[in-house]
Amino acid sequence: MIRMIVPGVGSMEIEHLLLDVNGTLTTGGMLIPGVAERIARLSDALQIMLVTADTRGTADALAERLGVAIQRVPAGGEAQAKADLARRLVAERVAAIGNGANDALMLEAARIGIAVLGDEGVAVSALRRADLVTATIAQALDLFIDP
Repeated sequence: MIRMIVPGVGSMEIEHLLLDVNGTLTTGGMLIPGVAERIARLSDALQIMLVTADTRGTADALAERLGVAIQRVPAGGEAQAKADLARRLVAERVAAIGNGANDALMLEAARIGIAVLGDEGVAVSALRRADLVTATIAQALDLFIDP
């Protein structure tokens, strides 16, 4: 668990970190440099889970490489499935990071939702529903490393 104090929001205890894959952790299917090291640093404090429809078919290998859990969501129903997962995990203890339209509901459902601009851009719906926006996934993960 990570305890954070966010100005204007207050104190929160985060146990779960839900991570979108395509466009958030990867660019063009390749893991963004620095992600693996940051996730390794966070893995003792947080239960980290990749949440994906696995459109590139690389999620299992990525989860294994990162040493994290994976939750596949149905293609076509990703947005609702991601939000439902955040709620099942007790949304008040969930942080979520994503960049796509199918991440918007998850970002809104989580206690803290972070939209990442990244190389592949960010959906306006994700921006509107996020609590915070960072330029890169490294910046987003660093917020948990040094809360």
